[in-house]
Amino acid sequence: MFNDIGPLELVTLIVLAVLVFGPDKLPKVIQDVTRTIRKIREFSESAKHDIREELGPEFKDFEFEDLNPKAFIRKQLDNEDLGLKEIRNGFDLKKEMAEVTDAVHSRDSDSSSSPSGAAGSSGGRIDMAKKPETPDRDDRPPFDADAT
Repeated sequence: MFNDIGPLELVTLIVLAVLVFGPDKLPKVIQDVTRTIRKIREFSESAKHDIREELGPEFKDFEFEDLNPKAFIRKQLDNEDLGLKEIRNGFDLKKEMAEVTDAVHSRDSDSSSSPSGAAGSSGGRIDMAKKPETPDRDDRPPFDADAT
């Protein structure tokens, strides 16, 4: 309940409570607060029990934590019936990138070793490396009427 309160803050709250309520009334105030918290917990447990009874046996595995959207989505994604883990494992990007890298490196070595071109030496593979085209001296760049 008080996970985010540090020791200095706790001491400050105790000193403040002693100053506000006084040392005589402080034990009575603590008892009243704990009694109120206990009643609230009992009320919420009773309400949860009543809701589960009203929903019936088809909702026997219903948890109120599932009403939190994050918990609901996490539970649905971990469900084995949907087969999402197989789909998620099928998209191994590191493996795919390694295959692409290997393919590019093998094409580069094939194209650099054969001066006749990569398509003839690699058995029909397409050379993906960009080669600068040497334009003729008389060729003009394409005219784009919208650009001017």
